[in-house]
Amino acid sequence: MTVYWCELALLPEGVADSVLIEVEGDRIVAVGRDVRQGVVLEGLTIPGMANAHSHAFHRALRGATQTGKGDFWTWREQMYEVAGALDPDSYLRLARAAYAEMAMAGITSVGEFHYLHHGPDGVPYDDPNEMGHALIQAAREAGLRIALLDTCYLTGGVGTALQGAQRRFADGTSDAWAVRAEGLAAAYEGRHDVEIGAAIHSVRAVPPEQMPTVAEFSHKHAAPLHAHVSEQRAENAACVERYAATPVQVLHEHGALGPRSTAVHATHLAEVDLELLGHSGTHVCMCPTTERDLADGIGPARALFDRGSPITLGSDSHAVVDLFEEARAVELNERLASERRGHWRASELLTAATSAGHASLGFPDAGSLVPGAWADLVSVRLDSVRTAGATRESAVETIVFAATAADVHSVISGGRRIVTDGRHELGDVGRMLNEAIGAIR
Repeated sequence: MTVYWCELALLPEGVADSVLIEVEGDRIVAVGRDVRQGVVLEGLTIPGMANAHSHAFHRALRGATQTGKGDFWTWREQMYEVAGALDPDSYLRLARAAYAEMAMAGITSVGEFHYLHHGPDGVPYDDPNEMGHALIQAAREAGLRIALLDTCYLTGGVGTALQGAQRRFADGTSDAWAVRAEGLAAAYEGRHDVEIGAAIHSVRAVPPEQMPTVAEFSHKHAAPLHAHVSEQRAENAACVERYAATPVQVLHEHGALGPRSTAVHATHLAEVDLELLGHSGTHVCMCPTTERDLADGIGPARALFDRGSPITLGSDSHAVVDLFEEARAVELNERLASERRGHWRASELLTAATSAGHASLGFPDAGSLVPGAWADLVSVRLDSVRTAGATRESAVETIVFAATAADVHSVISGGRRIVTDGRHELGDVGRMLNEAIGAIR
């Protein structure tokens, strides 16, 4: 058993001082108040955060796509170039470094939206799940739990064939996808730190008649089901023209919405979409730093939340890996759109980054500092140039609206100390990233 004494800790009832947290194995076994003892965690200790939407290989694009004009579609061509350069070994190195960067930012669970399945020519590896295995190994070595959201990807666009790099994403049919995904699920059965979920890439990439097979996999395994939804207006227009329905309506009609489901982005929604997502209890993952980087737009997060959709957060393309930035951007974006302040309480935004995010990835017993929960403890400095002046009463508002990932100094993930004094146990993560990215460029 390990005892942690927290200067301040965020408990379900609020921020408390002199909090003693006892950890045995990967679980919290007791939480109380006591004198300073055991391992001291200074600043504010919060539950570990969940990055609910990641494409690990996109980390190689940071800084490389910022020249010239364009939009999501021109950026996508650069993304395809990186996708075409990866193999299982290089993907392992890149993902391990990217996940270590997430750990240093206070993330203890990641939802990896995985569609880079086969070789560059579209031919499966000898083990058709070799790329998935590389991602899971990378997460475990970096100290994160992972929900591998194995993605069905069949077409190049609404009613169009696969092209170029897209061929390595595809299994041919949803039935073929399910055979491969079942093999992956069987390989990790009983691994409580690995969740094998499913994903419908988008209405662009999965025809409606193929969607029920993916939804059935989620139901059979009680696993998460995620989908990119209405990220671009062009996607909506193509969907309505072909199916006389919005992407949300198509997903609803084919059994892909519900409490285990997550709609990622949900940027350009009709009123009917808000109702369908909210009334079904579908999570919505906002990725503000990616959505602004790609000039996607601002999604109606508060309207969705008020209708019943839990909000979660993701770093998506990893233009930035900082869930404090993602959290405050949800509020700040709505301020820009509405010209009003105060749409979200800091505690609501932190819930999106913690318990709601973990639940959307199939880890409902994470994201709270209570007995029985995963032993995920993230300690944030309150004496940096960004956070100095914080009090117990203002600590949550300070970290949500002022802190950055650089203020995280200690991370315990599932009882394992993976970050100490801002340094990951794997070593120099910046160097790891440089080497992994340099190798594929």
